[in-house]
Amino acid sequence: MIMPTETSTEHRAVVTVIRAEQTLEGGGFPVRRPFPTRRLRELDPFLLLDEMGPVEWGPGEALGAPDHPHRGFETVTYLLAGKMQHRDSQGHVGVLGPGDVQWMTAGAGVVHSELPEPAFKQTGGMMHGVQLWVNLPARDKMMEPRYQDIPAAQIPEAASDDGLVRVRVIAGEALGCAAVIDTRIPIQYLHYTLQPGGSIEQTVPVAHNAMVYVLSGLVQLGTAGTPVRSGELAHLGAGEVLRIGAPATATVAADLLLLSAAPLHEPVARHGPFVMNTPAEIEQAIKDYQAGLMGRIQSE
Repeated sequence: MIMPTETSTEHRAVVTVIRAEQTLEGGGFPVRRPFPTRRLRELDPFLLLDEMGPVEWGPGEALGAPDHPHRGFETVTYLLAGKMQHRDSQGHVGVLGPGDVQWMTAGAGVVHSELPEPAFKQTGGMMHGVQLWVNLPARDKMMEPRYQDIPAAQIPEAASDDGLVRVRVIAGEALGCAAVIDTRIPIQYLHYTLQPGGSIEQTVPVAHNAMVYVLSGLVQLGTAGTPVRSGELAHLGAGEVLRIGAPATATVAADLLLLSAAPLHEPVARHGPFVMNTPAEIEQAIKDYQAGLMGRIQSE
């Protein structure tokens, strides 16, 4: 577990840059995963970050994640291209399209599936998205599951005065816009797009752990202008402000996610889809799932 250094400075700098590892997830779809890996297990309270694709599926080829359980944390799915269908053991059914966000608080436990939307699977096309796992504090681990499905049109967006920087505010605040999503702990989840030569200084709460993941292009972070490229994650040091820029010589726009949150400072016990505070709680989660206490997904 990596924590901020005790000495806080005004501007956050890059502590280390981690290249995402290629792997397969769910039914076999490709992801780029900067953590958990051997280099970075977690960044309290963040547990996992997967970039799903981008992958171009042919007709009938698209894959997803069939029925699986979760307890003790939240999954945040942000779709950039394609269409996914969500089902769960509480009877919830929904479809995510480009720009949509689903913030699922698993709490005491839920079984769900994330599969290509039937019409998309039939025709094929580009699938691209991001899934983030956020730990829940001990007080919330057994709360009633809840869902926040936010369509793209309801995600606040803002732009810099020169128009070279745009941001989608999924959680937290940026450029005078506040998110519509309610979070259990203080979180920033910002999707920045920078045209060549664009730059911005973003406030990041001093108490937060923070990181930047680059989806495409090249960005320069901090006053040192540390370069971070597509598929790389920058773990940030302490401070109040992060300087983000794109080289004026770039030929394409850069897309990045700025993620920060207040650390929980609690023990973490994790086993696959369960994240609790003690091994005994993990054992109980497995027993509850096997006994059907998290329910099952009803067939159509």
